[in-house]
Amino acid sequence: MSTVVTGAFLAGVVAGYGVAIPVGAIAVLILGLAARTSFRVGASAALGVATADGIYAGVAAFGGAVVAGWLAPFATPLRLVAAAVLLGLAGYGAWRALRPRGAADPAADVGGAARRGLDTPIRAFAGILALTLLNPATVVYFTALVLGRVELGGSGFALATLFTLGVFLASASWQLLIAAGGTMVGRVLTGVRGRLVTALSSSAIIATLAVAMLLNGH
Repeated sequence: MSTVVTGAFLAGVVAGYGVAIPVGAIAVLILGLAARTSFRVGASAALGVATADGIYAGVAAFGGAVVAGWLAPFATPLRLVAAAVLLGLAGYGAWRALRPRGAADPAADVGGAARRGLDTPIRAFAGILALTLLNPATVVYFTALVLGRVELGGSGFALATLFTLGVFLASASWQLLIAAGGTMVGRVLTGVRGRLVTALSSSAIIATLAVAMLLNGH
C-alpha cells in the first residue's frame, strides 16, 4: 500500500514538472513582477500558477476516480487514446519551441497587458491564477494522465489527493524558483535558448509519460 501511495505522489510530481517547466508568457510575467516589485509579489504570482495547476489536476484526478469503474472495460483503448493525447501535446510543444519566431511575441503582449494592477501579493495571486485557469490544455493534459493510468479501477480519494498534492508542490517549487531568480536568471530562462531548452525538456517528460503508459499496459 505504501508503494502505491508513494507512486501516486511521485506521479503527481512528475506530471507537475511536465506542465510547469516550459517558460512562456506567464513565466515571463512572474519574472517581470519579481524584478520590478518584490519577491513577495513574484512568489504570490508563482503560487497562483501552482494553485491553478493543482485545481486542474484535482478535477482530473477526482473525476477520474469517480468514473474509473465505469471505464474499466475500456481500459486498453482508453490508455491508447490518453497516450496519443500526451504524445500530441509533447509534439506540439516541441514544434512551438523549434518553429521560427515571428516579429510579435505573445509573451510580451500578455506581460504588457497584465502587468499593471498586479503590484500587490493578493492582486498578483488572483490575477495570475485567473490567467492560468484560462488554459484548457492543462486540464486535457492531466485528464489524459489520470484516465490513462494502468490501474484504472484502483483510484481512490487518498491517491487522488496525493497526486494533486504532488502536482501542486512540483509546480510551486518551479514557479518560486523563477520568481526568486529575478532578472539575472530571468534573462537566461526567457531568452531564445532558455525557452527552447525548457520547452523541449517539458516535451520530453510528457512523451516519456506517454511511452511509459503504453509499455506498462496489459
